[in-house]
Amino acid sequence: MANDYFQFKRFIIHQDLCAMKVGTDGTLLGAWARGGHRVLDIGTGTGLIALMMAQRFDDALVDAIDLDDEACIQARQNVAESPYSDRIKILNKSLQTFSNIMPDETYDAIVSNPPYFRHSLKAPDARRSVARHTDTLSYKDLTNCSFKLLSENGEFSIVIPFDCREKLEEEAILSGFFPSRVCAVRTTRKKPPKRYLLAFKKNPTTVQVEELILDSEEYKILMKDFYLYL
Repeated sequence: MANDYFQFKRFIIHQDLCAMKVGTDGTLLGAWARGGHRVLDIGTGTGLIALMMAQRFDDALVDAIDLDDEACIQARQNVAESPYSDRIKILNKSLQTFSNIMPDETYDAIVSNPPYFRHSLKAPDARRSVARHTDTLSYKDLTNCSFKLLSENGEFSIVIPFDCREKLEEEAILSGFFPSRVCAVRTTRKKPPKRYLLAFKKNPTTVQVEELILDSEEYKILMKDFYLYL
């Protein structure tokens, strides 16, 4: 059973109310994504990525949204107990609703550890299914709404399993995005990528291709400001 909390260097994540616990995907994205003055975290869950972005970017104002009521309660608790409570706002709304009520708002950075299963067997826990499956947030809605909310020079960053990359990139391009960064994440150097960190912009750019091996020196440098044991 997962612990009820996860202690980072500068904040603590309580997670007993959340369907999805602290995991590698969220911490990778929070440490890798580019930021800016205004940041949007889509599907914030515990608030982990929002807190990581606030820690990394001193002047960032972060809006973090989630459809799940209890996740928002938990995220607000985690933010309130952190040093960044004055710069993070938790909103209990779906992305589709949020993008419709914020027609004039744009963000310098949008980050998301999105639902990714499209056709697989669903978990018996309904809230966990919502968090993991694309029924409530399709790739099309994710990329269309993110394009609408992103500033002209901003960057949209996500983490996705290796076998979801092609479909996500297809929807992003159809929404008007251009790939800007691709990072293949491997558990060891000899194994194929298990997940991808992807970033997109509104205008054509040279794509930066990277690779990250978990537990490599590069990984430790990326995560050293967050994990207690690094």
